[in-house]
Amino acid sequence: MMGPSHALSGATVWLAGSWALHQFADYEQSPLAIAVGTAVCAGAALFPDLDLSGKVTRNQGGATVAKTFGVVSLFIAEVVEKISLGVYHATKLSKDPHRNNGHRTLTHTIPFTVLVGWGTTALCAAYGKWAVIGILFFMIGLALRGLFDEWAKRAGWVIVTLVSAAAAYFTFLNLPGDRGYPMIGLAVGVGCFVHILGDMITRSGVPILWPIPIKRRMWRMISLPDKIAIKTGSKVETVVLRGVFTVISLLAAAGLIAPAVLRRFDIEV
Repeated sequence: MMGPSHALSGATVWLAGSWALHQFADYEQSPLAIAVGTAVCAGAALFPDLDLSGKVTRNQGGATVAKTFGVVSLFIAEVVEKISLGVYHATKLSKDPHRNNGHRTLTHTIPFTVLVGWGTTALCAAYGKWAVIGILFFMIGLALRGLFDEWAKRAGWVIVTLVSAAAAYFTFLNLPGDRGYPMIGLAVGVGCFVHILGDMITRSGVPILWPIPIKRRMWRMISLPDKIAIKTGSKVETVVLRGVFTVISLLAAAGLIAPAVLRRFDIEV
């Protein structure tokens, strides 16, 4: 799937999940908490593609996520890609093919998703709001690059960076006191997992079963059958899937906002 589809799917899952928690578990979140969780989950739904690097010195190429902060994020993507490729070669078995790049390997696995979600939670618990501001800056930047792809291209990475920093700082100022923020870690983990599922419905697939060896292959790509798999960039993805995601997001957001609006209306009446 393309970057905008990944980001939109992350936002959709978080909004729908927040609505379900409120509806069936009576778990209510503030509007700020919902907005932060949605942005983080949307950004994290792009994060696994940080293993697709481009040309750092020319500020070209790479996945959507790698272009977010210009050459800085491209360099990070280059490092992640090389680490992923190294892990692939270190763990591959006899029937795993030779690879020249690490795209759709380590960062597209369940252990990576769990590790990133847990690591985010641990950072927030250890350093409180200071960790939060860094995580939000990064994830909001990815969310902007994914959800508003055309605007981000026109605005350039400097503007995206400044907007991300401003949004992160505003959130930092309005968050409750110095404490852990487990929902941010959960949003990161959920976003990464949603990304894996999104790539799994394409023809290329993902190594979702790693590190379980199957018939002398450690990195077996799991995907839908070719006849029903979604082609990246096709009308099914860009029109149908994104349309469904948008409708679900709007309905979930309306469901979350409506109770507060109704309560306020009753008070005023």
